Amino acid sequence: MKKKLKEKISEALSSVLPITVIVLALSFTLAPMPSGTMVLFLLGAGMLIVGMGFFSLGADIAMMPIGDQMGRKLGGGWKLAGVAAICFLIGAVVTIAEPDLQVLARQVPAVPDMVIILSVAAGVGLFLVVSMLRTRFNLPLTPTLIGLYVLVFVLSIFVPNEFLAVAFDSGGVTTGPITVPFLMALGTGMASIKGRDEDHFGMVALCSVGPILAVMVLGLCFQSTEVGYTPFAIPLVMDSQEAGREFWQGLPAYMKEVALGLLPIVLFFAVFQIASIRLKRRPVIKILVGIVYTYIGLVLFLTGANVGFMPAGYFLGTTLASLPHYWVLIPIGVVVGYFIVAAEPAVHVLNRQVEEVTSGAIPQKAIGLALSVGVAVSIGLAMLRVCLGIPIYYLLVPGYAAALILPFFVPRIFTAIAFDSGGVASGPMTATFLLPLTMGACEALGRDILTDAFGVVAMVAMTPLVTIQLLGLVYQRKIRRTKEVTPAEEKAIELVDDVIDYNEEVEL
Repeated sequence: MKKKLKEKISEALSSVLPITVIVLALSFTLAPMPSGTMVLFLLGAGMLIVGMGFFSLGADIAMMPIGDQMGRKLGGGWKLAGVAAICFLIGAVVTIAEPDLQVLARQVPAVPDMVIILSVAAGVGLFLVVSMLRTRFNLPLTPTLIGLYVLVFVLSIFVPNEFLAVAFDSGGVTTGPITVPFLMALGTGMASIKGRDEDHFGMVALCSVGPILAVMVLGLCFQSTEVGYTPFAIPLVMDSQEAGREFWQGLPAYMKEVALGLLPIVLFFAVFQIASIRLKRRPVIKILVGIVYTYIGLVLFLTGANVGFMPAGYFLGTTLASLPHYWVLIPIGVVVGYFIVAAEPAVHVLNRQVEEVTSGAIPQKAIGLALSVGVAVSIGLAMLRVCLGIPIYYLLVPGYAAALILPFFVPRIFTAIAFDSGGVASGPMTATFLLPLTMGACEALGRDILTDAFGVVAMVAMTPLVTIQLLGLVYQRKIRRTKEVTPAEEKAIELVDDVIDYNEEVEL
């Protein structure tokens, strides 16, 4: 276990180091950072590395097995009504406990917080049921997604503009680091009963639509444009002792948030274990240890990100936007976006699952590269919006149009992976570094934060839908041009062409 933890921390170091170097380089050149903010950032980076290592190991030995075991039971021979009720309950309860949902609720003062929380939770629960039904009845993912997003954009015509950015942001915010690994494993468990590779993905994609529709419906029902945000203040930190105090004071809040977020998953697993799964003692002990690792990892990660990275992001955004050539925000945003996605905890979970499901035919590096390019484009466009005041609608409509046209030309599994990746990429690093970066730039340029800064989460969730499907096009052409086929490529042909009917029980 110690050896695996060391490997995970080493992987986390390689993921967090690039963005740390970029921030330090900016601090020593274009945006000199106060020493206190710098100490907060460096301590936060250290906590991110250790936290991501613990989280990755915990996800491997606890969160993924829990979701997989529960998914297998729900995808089996249980009565449909009972499975639907359980799925709705799981989706709703797990979402209510998601820490970022509380933050989202505070952005819309016109609607009571509890109304937003319950509505979004019901949306996730409902679409978890939709995802289960899709898998159970072998319904294709692409027409389902097209129909849902057409509904989203038709509904958006009637929603006040102030609600739009918050609504689209909600899709990425509510699928956080606690829920994403669990939902992905739940989908894999259900799909393993049917045996279709593309069904291993798509559950996160469908569950991300629920919050968007829920917030839009609330915008229609309340007929108010009263949307606000909590102004951000950089902590006045003068030395390392004060920096340590900031982390010490913030730690209890994140310990409580993570505990409440993990509790529903643990309770559901306990009920399933007693009633149906009945694992032996040793696997149960291993899962319990993994839950502890997950808890420690998320507490360290979220504390480091919120206390250490958030002030640095806000300061950099404010300082860079105050430069005479403030357009430098755009290329810097591209570079930051390219490297920061590797620091998202759930990204590593997605990459490993893709490689495992496809037996190595789609490698982790390929998905990681497509995600990095997608997020780089999204942050570049977000900074362009800040500089020019471009309405988010002008970017979301063509972006989603491309994302919904590409499925007609790419292998189905790439579409499923792409739409899952949107919820995976828009995780805590987006909320704690990229959003403050954009907010700081907006304030310095005198832009409207609600219309120009909010929406960055939606952009991060959108662009990977395009880049990963473009990867599918490249991959498809590459495989078809290959004369000599290796076992891994033979598996890829099965996934890419969707024409040859392989025996599903034969191992390639």
